[in-house]
Amino acid sequence: MATLILLRHARSAANGSGILAGRSPGVGLDDAGSAQVAGLSKRLAEVPISSIVASPLQRCQDTVRALAGERGLTPVAEPGLSEVDYGDWTSRKVSELTQEKLWSVVQQHPSAAVFPGGEGLAQVQARAVAAVREHDARVSAEHGPNAVWVACSHGDVIKAVLADALGLHLDGFQRIVVDPCSLSVVRYTETRPFVVKINDTGSDVSALLPPKESEQQSSDAVVGGSTGAPGGAA
Repeated sequence: MATLILLRHARSAANGSGILAGRSPGVGLDDAGSAQVAGLSKRLAEVPISSIVASPLQRCQDTVRALAGERGLTPVAEPGLSEVDYGDWTSRKVSELTQEKLWSVVQQHPSAAVFPGGEGLAQVQARAVAAVREHDARVSAEHGPNAVWVACSHGDVIKAVLADALGLHLDGFQRIVVDPCSLSVVRYTETRPFVVKINDTGSDVSALLPPKESEQQSSDAVVGGSTGAPGGAA
């Protein structure tokens, strides 16, 4: 199947304010986020991108706008990749939320966490994974198994997708770190996903390049470990 680049939106105004923005409208990027977006195009300059899918929220749309324009692509707005609906927690200070009884559930037993007036984290994982799988199949059908595509979403949503790809129970997803404007890479096959990168903020994108036509696609894991991408780090 295709290669999926999970892109967390660049730093937003809410990220540095200590406020849980959730699905609040009008949350754009701050100056640091705008700088991250400028660097993103350079990081991905050599990566052929066939499709860009993004959460409908402004901070994700702002993150992919320039990249899409450079590639002549129109971002597909995907509700399944939208931020968690935090319900009554939306727009509240994180420092206050840590005092809520539900906070410890979110940290220790997230699969059981349902935000008051919002959705549960198990629901988030189900709809995000379904959206990613659907678009991955679409991109593969339209552009071939060596295609590369981008899905821009939010921290908890990406962590939930990665947990699924890793075969990790949702209760362990808080062990995954996904920074603003980081890249995580997954390749789905008929029998299992391969997680290639997590929370990458560097400039080496060799692992994102599609395999050569002569390289056979396989669902089998490499015994003894991967030999690494040509020219990449060992």
